[in-house]
Amino acid sequence: MFRRRESVPFAFVAEADRFRSNVAPPPCRRAGRSEIAGRTLIGLTVVAGLVGSLVFGLPALETGSGTGKAPRSEAAHGH
Repeated sequence: MFRRRESVPFAFVAEADRFRSNVAPPPCRRAGRSEIAGRTLIGLTVVAGLVGSLVFGLPALETGSGTGKAPRSEAAHGH
């Protein structure tokens, strides 16, 4: 059976595993104290916002079945 030399549409894809670059990537820059403090502050702000939305949102989602009576307006009292 005849086999094609190029098994993929593009030759550079087939040769990608053999290609080695002589250009090294730049070294990773270490984060300073101010950058770490800023990231921590942003993270704490996001967490505090989520906790605050739960604290203020959960009472609004509760049903009023604990009282047993539905509140009545003044018009319902017959004044």
